[in-house]
Amino acid sequence: QVQLVESGGDLVQAGGTLRLSCAASGPIISINVMHWYRQAQGKQRELVATVRNDGSTNYADFVKGRFTIYRDNSKDTVFLQMNRLKPEDTAVYYCNANIRTSFGLQRNYWGQGTQVTVSS
Repeated sequence: QVQLVESGGDLVQAGGTLRLSCAASGPIISINVMHWYRQAQGKQRELVATVRNDGSTNYADFVKGRFTIYRDNSKDTVFLQMNRLKPEDTAVYYCNANIRTSFGLQRNYWGQGTQVTVSS
């Protein structure tokens, strides 16, 4: 069973920093693209950042210049370094990964989410 487990969410003051981690485990053959999404209370889930297995990245405009996504392929882990946090960054952050398993299946998996709260 493939699992994605996020960690690193916390309560932080505006202007602060956090680093989120998401570790994949299970019968993994390869991981293609990995994403971070977020969902604020009462709002739809939105894409924050993407990293491909070649290291190339994309960011939503609202985090460009503040957040950095990167991955450690040797540990099947993706990170989100969040700097200059704003109260509007408050949300549950989810990782999503496209994974090929040893059973020959390839699909997207979600983590359980980690809460980030930014106080003003």
